[in-house]
Amino acid sequence: MTETTSHAPGDFCWVELSTSDEKAAKQFYTTLFGWTNVDTPIPGGVYVLLQKNGRDAAALFQNPKIPPAWVLYVAVTSADESAARAASLGGTVLQPPFDVMDLGRMAVVQDPSGAVFSLWEPKKNPGIGVKNEPGAFCWGELTVPDPSKCEPFYAQLFGWRAKPSSDSSMEYTEWQLGDRGIGGMMKTPAEMPGIPPNWMPYFAVADCDATVAQAKSLGVTEVFGPMDIPHVGRFAIINDPQGARFAVIKLAM
Repeated sequence: MTETTSHAPGDFCWVELSTSDEKAAKQFYTTLFGWTNVDTPIPGGVYVLLQKNGRDAAALFQNPKIPPAWVLYVAVTSADESAARAASLGGTVLQPPFDVMDLGRMAVVQDPSGAVFSLWEPKKNPGIGVKNEPGAFCWGELTVPDPSKCEPFYAQLFGWRAKPSSDSSMEYTEWQLGDRGIGGMMKTPAEMPGIPPNWMPYFAVADCDATVAQAKSLGVTEVFGPMDIPHVGRFAIINDPQGARFAVIKLAM
């Protein structure tokens, strides 16, 4: 396992599930990915750290007030400055910057299309401690009705470069930070008109088909795939038993 001890500004640094059933979600994800959990009491409930070999891979908590969903965090040098910049670029600051004890400072932002993400200014906690390997986060994907509306927003906010796909059969944009691909953006598929604008995490797995089969055995009924992406890998999109969307991918070597 490669230990991740820091995240460059503009990189994804944390992934967090807000769910309607903390106990059921914890059982599902620890079984599916082989994660262990560390439960920390918080006002009104429990904040669950999901770990791979003792390193933070993700987290979850129960919030019955909103539909279950994964939220991606992006590392920044200043949550206050980045939140103000997001607002100036057409985004909406849903939760102004605030301190999370001595761990970091964060804000919740909605982009011009309506997709929600969080900003993280690290202090004692730099973010997830494992990344880009089986059982860990490896990609963030934005799905929106009009990608052209979001491209300048993220480019100016985080310094991302938008690289259009060379595959003429699909409209897809790769987000690059420096010379690294960190995520992507696609137009809402015609066959999924009801999906709101959203950021979705991809988790790397050793076997996509086996992971999907296991997810189904754990109560999953909504799955897209598995299917192959030439030269990239084999992936599937899964709605967990509470309804939160995520993807798994067996990356091509």
